[in-house]
Amino acid sequence: MSTVDHRPIVALYYATRDGQARRIADHVSERLLQAGAVAAPRNIAGALPEASELEAAAMVVLVAAVRYGRHLPEADRFLKACRALRAPAPLALGSVNLTARKPGKTTATGNTYLRKLIARHGLAPAIAVAFAGRLEYQRYRWFDRWIIRFIMLLTGGPTESNACVEYTSWSDVDAFADQILDRVLPKPE
Repeated sequence: MSTVDHRPIVALYYATRDGQARRIADHVSERLLQAGAVAAPRNIAGALPEASELEAAAMVVLVAAVRYGRHLPEADRFLKACRALRAPAPLALGSVNLTARKPGKTTATGNTYLRKLIARHGLAPAIAVAFAGRLEYQRYRWFDRWIIRFIMLLTGGPTESNACVEYTSWSDVDAFADQILDRVLPKPE
């Protein structure tokens, strides 16, 4: 006797350096699983998924961090691979950057990093949002700490060397997951 799993599969990936994109992807995964979708988050730093895996998904989701003004290189490789698919699934993008801590900077039109990523890859994502990340100076290497402190000085953020600020709005992450669910779960009749 075999059972067939009819739950929609969401191909959920993340690109991170300091772990916040992974934490966001994990949170999205939990919300999707609770609602009845299959969504195991995977890091794309090592290898890209197979084209067949991406094409079989009800939706492809990428949560990608920004470092020094650009999304991580593995995110660019991933999106390039998605563009090359013959039958791509709808795409949801979540950009993780500290610019999104400011009002009006969480949308594709308001967030420069997200807008440039979409334009650079010629994308038309079904969902595109930016999440503010987490600022935790003690976790960064010396050079990273220095650069980020300088950027924070220029943008009016905290520069104390022991600052640890959680900027991520987890209710916005929930709303992102809910938008994904609205697109992949069957509507009640």
